[in-house]
Amino acid sequence: MRVKIFTMTHKKFVQPEDEIYIPLHVGRASSSDLGYLGDDTGESISRWNQYYGELTGVYWVWKNITDADVIGICHYRRFFLDENRHLMNQEQYETILNDYDIIVSNRAYADTTYLDYYKEAHHVEDLLVTGQVLKEKYPDYAEAFDAALAGKIYYYSNLMVTSRKLFEDYAAWLFDILFEVEKRIDVSSYDLYNQRVFGFLSEQLLKVWIDKNNYKVYEGKVGITAEKAETVEFKLAMTQLVKLGDIAQARQMFYDYLQLRPDVRLGLSDIKGEIPIIEQLLYIAEQEQERNISGLLSYSNKLEEWLSHFQRLQECFVHFSKGEIIQEDIDYILEKKVSWVMGKIMLLNVDTTLIPDPSTALQALYNLYQVAGKTDDCAGLIQ
Repeated sequence: MRVKIFTMTHKKFVQPEDEIYIPLHVGRASSSDLGYLGDDTGESISRWNQYYGELTGVYWVWKNITDADVIGICHYRRFFLDENRHLMNQEQYETILNDYDIIVSNRAYADTTYLDYYKEAHHVEDLLVTGQVLKEKYPDYAEAFDAALAGKIYYYSNLMVTSRKLFEDYAAWLFDILFEVEKRIDVSSYDLYNQRVFGFLSEQLLKVWIDKNNYKVYEGKVGITAEKAETVEFKLAMTQLVKLGDIAQARQMFYDYLQLRPDVRLGLSDIKGEIPIIEQLLYIAEQEQERNISGLLSYSNKLEEWLSHFQRLQECFVHFSKGEIIQEDIDYILEKKVSWVMGKIMLLNVDTTLIPDPSTALQALYNLYQVAGKTDDCAGLIQ
């Protein structure tokens, strides 16, 4: 059996040694050649990559690869892993596909309906237009589409491995819908992020197609090998502004950037889960500055050290919430001059799965300040 797993990329990366993984440079028609196989030969939509994202590679594989029995789509930073978190090999793919129709990403869960989830970061009208087109062209998919939008489950990034036949069926169905949607929406005013609208629309269409056809799905473990370049750049910008002590500008840039690129704060981009913490740290630092309180900026001007400090304080508060008053925690809070502002903001915004009873931790912190004679901090906590 011939297995080919195409790794979609727009940048140089450390490619797997296993020869079944084939780097495919998507959007090569409009960018510098990376030295990989490109999606701009044969029948191609490579020049539309700014609108279709990795789908220009999916289209190219559909139209130009005929010598594979199994076709897979991965990304330069996302791969399917086995139970030991090793890259899956040909034998493992074949074994799974003996019992399943298709391998997709492990399911993700939105906090709300998928329709509202999509609305948070994209132009929801485009998703509704997609539904109209689908119901016109494929009315028997209407029920599956409505259920997918009302539900909270989705598969991400168009990752899949399946037989050549099913891949062809899916691609023909998908692009028939998207090319019609393209005629009905105007993306000329969209920012660069939202211009990749067809890539975003396709993610939930994969689930619709699977559900309607009752395909037997294997949800694979997806290893994310690196953060998005945009996420890394964003954190570097925050790091530099913190180093300069320009907290107001850092907070302004934080929200301006997230408005342009809301995806950087998603778990699939921010794999360390640091962006929500950075948001909280910047707010703490700004509030301390406004009150002329010696706090984070006196502790350090390095964002990386702020993040470690935050994690250590969280450990202290976990102990406090359980009634565990440990001398090491007390010493840390006093030696690092943790302000009441930081303690209060952290405990008012804490993850209750981590600290189910933040009020107990808050009381313990109050008692600590009181015993230490830090009357200003005591007052601040109860204001």
